[in-house]
Amino acid sequence: MDANRQGFASARVIVTRPEPDASAFAAMVKAAGMTPVLSPTIEIAFRPAAVSFDGVRALAFTSANGVRALMHKALPAGALALPVFAVGPASAEAARQAGFGAVSTAAGDVASLAQLIGRSFAGDGAVLHISGSDRAGDLAELLAKSDVEARRVTLYAATAAPRLSAAAAAMLSEPSSDDWATFFSPRTVRLFIEQVQASGMARRLAVLRAACLSEAVADAARTTAWKELRVAAGPSGQAMINAMSEG
Repeated sequence: MDANRQGFASARVIVTRPEPDASAFAAMVKAAGMTPVLSPTIEIAFRPAAVSFDGVRALAFTSANGVRALMHKALPAGALALPVFAVGPASAEAARQAGFGAVSTAAGDVASLAQLIGRSFAGDGAVLHISGSDRAGDLAELLAKSDVEARRVTLYAATAAPRLSAAAAAMLSEPSSDDWATFFSPRTVRLFIEQVQASGMARRLAVLRAACLSEAVADAARTTAWKELRVAAGPSGQAMINAMSEG
């Protein structure tokens, strides 16, 4: 085994995603030969808000959690036949698994989702955006520029976890230059850095490598020093694994 590959195989990877996505990505990390260390920075709680489908002709999801939150509601007949616009592969896959048949996938950010809907949505009626309490961009405002009627309903809250997990704190107490921290959103980067600072181990981050889902996520990560920062080639868990495994 060459030195690069040996380091990859011995790497520990902090997973900052909320559950259930944390466990799903941790399984990918483990399958790739690395050791996942779960430390979700966000906790997801569904909200009891009512959802009206009156006049709705399509659905938009900006996260897989939006799909999960909607599926906890009693859906009207025909809801699963509505066209779905998903922000990226994870939310698109969640929609397909939930039973939606016509799913279109954007490039992983709200701007590309608005562009996709603007190009593809035709006819009377509204696009219903299933949202969380914390939003990276205003989809309804962007769609208004394309003369697309949009409504938003907030079905889940994404609240900050109070601290690093015990496993992540233990890892950071003795970090290795083979170790990684992984980030799927700008908010998870900011919260993770805040948690590390609160634990008094901020200088340890300079030993770790950071893997980021997109340039927007990387921009948030660049507010601190890392041994190395890599950006995934696409908005998926596999692209994150690939970014870490490159020599």
